[in-house]
Amino acid sequence: MRRRLALTTFAVVALGLGACAAPEEKPAEAAAGPGASAGPALNTGPDQNRIVPARNDAAAALLPPDVAASGKLVIGVGAAGSGFPPLAFAATDNKTLIGNEPDIAVAIAGTLGLEPVLENTSWENLFIGLDSGKFQLGASNITVTEERKLKYDFVTYRLDNLAWLAKKGSGLTVTKPADIAGKKVAVGSGTNQEKILVEWAEEVEKQGLPEVEIKYYQTNQATFLALGSGQIDLYLGPSPAAAYQVSTTGQSEIVGTYSGAGKDLQGLIALTTKKDNGLVKAYAAALDTLIASGDYAKILDRWNLANEAVTKAEINPPGLPIEGR
Repeated sequence: MRRRLALTTFAVVALGLGACAAPEEKPAEAAAGPGASAGPALNTGPDQNRIVPARNDAAAALLPPDVAASGKLVIGVGAAGSGFPPLAFAATDNKTLIGNEPDIAVAIAGTLGLEPVLENTSWENLFIGLDSGKFQLGASNITVTEERKLKYDFVTYRLDNLAWLAKKGSGLTVTKPADIAGKKVAVGSGTNQEKILVEWAEEVEKQGLPEVEIKYYQTNQATFLALGSGQIDLYLGPSPAAAYQVSTTGQSEIVGTYSGAGKDLQGLIALTTKKDNGLVKAYAAALDTLIASGDYAKILDRWNLANEAVTKAEINPPGLPIEGR
């Protein structure tokens, strides 16, 4: 295969939301340039006025007795450092954890009649905490995979979608590999979306079309600057990151979406807990309660993520397959 891989920096860092890892970069304030027009206004201050629903007795009754007696739900969010807006990142005070993931987790706790205890940790320590039982809930853009299902239980709460991002007014639409022929496309190294982009580039080559030039940048900010200046035509990345960029700058647009699990499976993001600890049914009931009340939709709307909404909670649905199986 003759596609060109242009390595823009020697230290390539994964822009890993779609691969379920937190990229290391500065949050919101760097996204909006001078004079940028924003989409829906996003509150990035420490006073979030989060939705905290009343306890739902039927959902709370599903809690294990020891958790119910503790009165608390300890929630791990793997966003240490600068986080990954709009999912989980530091507010303008540089310490308060805000975003869609904390909002969903806090609402789940409220529905179960528990006090939410948010703990911001590294991606690696998030899973160590789930394994040890330190965290009863992981809310950190975690994709359901068959390998993870061996150790964890899942309750789905968002679609895992990727987005094709272009400069506003580009006139591009991306629905199939031929649409990116001859284009310069940025992607995060080592991510699931990189795998998908490489597959599309190979299909373009098979069709005898102009080759795709795949480019890598160290941060999302560098990628978005390259997009705005015309150095690249497209960026394939996690839909939430793309939606946040559109909302905060108004300088780009989403020109196509694609399942983070590839063409054969809709990827799903899920609340995560240690396998067989008895919590998964309570989480599912709580999420279904939030969906029915409309609070779930309000939480997604405030972060411009309505296009990733699910209609019901699913417990341990099919996930990304284990490699080689």
